[in-house]
Amino acid sequence: MNSDQSWQPIVASAIRDVEELCNVLDLDFTSQSSTQFPLKVPRSYVDRMVCGNPKDPLLLQVLPNPEEEVKVFGYSEDPVGDLNARIAPGVLQKYAGRVLWMPTSSCPIHCRYCFRKHFPAEPFDQEKAFEHLAQHPEIYEVILSGGDPLMLSDVRLANLLERLETTTQIQRLRIHTRMPIVVPERVGNALLGLLTRGRLQKIIVLHTNHPQEIDDQVASACHAMKKTGVTLLNQSVLLRGINDDFKILAKLSERLFSIGVLPYYLHLLDPVQGAAHFFSHPVGLMEEMCSVLPGYLVPKLVREVRGERFKVLQSIFDFRGSYSKALVK
Repeated sequence: MNSDQSWQPIVASAIRDVEELCNVLDLDFTSQSSTQFPLKVPRSYVDRMVCGNPKDPLLLQVLPNPEEEVKVFGYSEDPVGDLNARIAPGVLQKYAGRVLWMPTSSCPIHCRYCFRKHFPAEPFDQEKAFEHLAQHPEIYEVILSGGDPLMLSDVRLANLLERLETTTQIQRLRIHTRMPIVVPERVGNALLGLLTRGRLQKIIVLHTNHPQEIDDQVASACHAMKKTGVTLLNQSVLLRGINDDFKILAKLSERLFSIGVLPYYLHLLDPVQGAAHFFSHPVGLMEEMCSVLPGYLVPKLVREVRGERFKVLQSIFDFRGSYSKALVK
């Protein structure tokens, strides 16, 4: 197949030095090191930040913060129980009928709140993954996560998809990715061809937290993917000082829908060690969103709980003294 590699130099040239990032954005530099989880941000994503603004919502998602080194009770390195769900390298079994594969541990950007930033990097065992499918005929959906599965080359991704196409029990393929948001150049003709071909129903779940992340290139990439017939969904994480305002989230929902993406989940922060400073309490947030948006543009407020067989759906009343949970289909 013809492979589009124009995006790879963009990822390779990502800024990895805090002082360089501060210089580019005309900000005062203070040494903020994180040896376990270093800075990584594509320059095209930096271009969407506002120079001179240390509180820029895109900058805050990627800039190392000394608070990451503070140990906080209730926060752990495995906040959602991924290690217990691991059945083979890169293969997690959590939910009935679905299996999660991590074909790569690489990402185009390092989000400071990442719930897998402490997860051990390991090569994906593709043979064990397909053996698991053969042993569990009830599995009908494969979820590609990571890392970011669109960090795979077009050739590697094509090989994986072609083998899934011949696995008749699989009906749906879901790809969780931030790549079209941070490096929209990844959505080239080769990838669009892969999305168009085959019998599998394909769902792409994007990760967008703020309307400022969506520029014209991102919009074009989403429109192009939409034309292939894939279902485009978005999930966000509620982040203090970044998007914990109903006006920002409402604007994000409207902007997403205008480019063919349906808001899907608004996640409460996973309690990963080093990210406690991002936690925001959603009191009143969903009521305000419901008051200004049609229902189909209001994402489900959810949290992932270690050991649960489903994501816990939070009602608008959960943070006013009562608690409920529901199975999210």
